[in-house]
Amino acid sequence: MSRDLKLLTTLGVSTAAAMILSFLETLIPMNIAVPGVKIGLANLVTVFLLIKLDWKSASAVTAIRVLLSALLFGSVASLAYSASGAVLSMTVMSLLKKTGRFSALGISTAGAVSHNAGQIIMAVILLSTKEIAYWLPILIVSGTVTGLAIGAVGALLVKKIDLKLDRKA
Repeated sequence: MSRDLKLLTTLGVSTAAAMILSFLETLIPMNIAVPGVKIGLANLVTVFLLIKLDWKSASAVTAIRVLLSALLFGSVASLAYSASGAVLSMTVMSLLKKTGRFSALGISTAGAVSHNAGQIIMAVILLSTKEIAYWLPILIVSGTVTGLAIGAVGALLVKKIDLKLDRKA
């Protein structure tokens, strides 16, 4: 099997896994005073792909997941918030990975916090109010906690799963 076919298959399976995790997350009640607080289960896939493959693969799967999740489980507004968070998060995580100085925990945590910051920026723009930025400290704390948890699981996945894209099957 060619490397391109293995990569395409890996990205397809990764997209499916991210969608399943996104769906499962909709079933988890998060009764926190600030809207937008999530565990970020689908980011397991993003962190894994970013570390094991590259930013292009992680970004492609993330973009498809964000679009499909909004279509299946959300709205146009949720697409705007999720996309803005994803773009900022992928940018920050990719830059941190490129330095070679950050572990999966650091990359994931920075990604979670920057995702929340991207959503707040979008909310300020869409709602034409700066007051929503008062939620940012709570989102930074929740992003740190969830980012560390996702990063820890992501690090385990990176250790345990070998993609073998360059080897013959």
